[in-house]
Amino acid sequence: MNKTYINGIGSISAQKTFDNNGFLDEVVGYDETVIPAIDPIYKDYIPPAAARRMAKGIKMGVVASKIALNEAGLENVDAIITGTGMGCVIDSEKFVSAIIDNNEAYLTPTSFIQSTHNTVGGQVALGMGCKGYNFTYVHSSNSFESALLDSLMQLEGKEAQYVLVGGVDELGEHTTKVHKLVHHIKEQVEDSLKVLGCNTKGAIFSEGANFFVLSNEKRANTYAELCDVGIYNTLSKAELTDTVTTFLRENGVALEELDLVVIGNNGDEEFDGFYNTLGEGLFKDIPQAYYKHLCGEFNTASAFGVWLASKILRTGQVPEIVKLNDKSISKPKNVLLYNQYRGENHSLVLLKKC
Repeated sequence: MNKTYINGIGSISAQKTFDNNGFLDEVVGYDETVIPAIDPIYKDYIPPAAARRMAKGIKMGVVASKIALNEAGLENVDAIITGTGMGCVIDSEKFVSAIIDNNEAYLTPTSFIQSTHNTVGGQVALGMGCKGYNFTYVHSSNSFESALLDSLMQLEGKEAQYVLVGGVDELGEHTTKVHKLVHHIKEQVEDSLKVLGCNTKGAIFSEGANFFVLSNEKRANTYAELCDVGIYNTLSKAELTDTVTTFLRENGVALEELDLVVIGNNGDEEFDGFYNTLGEGLFKDIPQAYYKHLCGEFNTASAFGVWLASKILRTGQVPEIVKLNDKSISKPKNVLLYNQYRGENHSLVLLKKC
């Protein structure tokens, strides 16, 4: 089996992650329950005339993909695979609002055309002139992992040499209001960086785009080896330990060989119990890290977790702000990521230092 390597990354998030020269050097905290991504200077990547016609999710995806490609030293790829939970929800809301406001008459097609879930992948392909495999996965909070699994299969089957894969989601005003009504979003928070101490229902919602360039070719600037991805729609807490143990065994990694576990705690007291089951059980003697206090919760937030793990493996450093327990760690080699959202769509991703 050919090995798969991460050779370039690009991240737009609620932190200043678009600059790959740094690594969480300046962390931003928020006192709001819905936090937007920090915008880079879009005109540095997209012509202003084109950027004005793009919703934020499209701009984030295009810029994150360009940053990843530039770092990998590529101008084009063989495949573009995107994961998104809600797609271009801003344009979707605009179009539906226009239908209501105009009594289904005098509608312009622009918002409808740009509201489809595969718009980001299409815009990225148009920008680089890529005519290869282009697929978008819309599998709720497993959307990014589905795209990642497809990428592994494309490379394993030698259908592609270079694959651009990413996850992107944006905040829509109406959709956010609905999440607040059903208490998926916390009512209040004093400091987003201390979200795990809230002991309340819901999460802090946000948005972001995280893209990666994958290849079977190892380079001097390679971040990590992507070993495997596991996706599980439903799991009970009682099944977690056996599921993780089986996943590790299938990849030839013993539990004691794990140097770091990156988990997706978001401060929701109803569902963080899944993470606590492993953190206080199977992973109790392993250094643990978390990330949603930095990037917020959204359907493809787990892509930010992969970004974090990739940076850790390349730099050999674990920033204090992401440490979840007091276990000492230096220069980790094997990193396991575990994520779930509201008790469903569990995923495991195994990364190794090159």
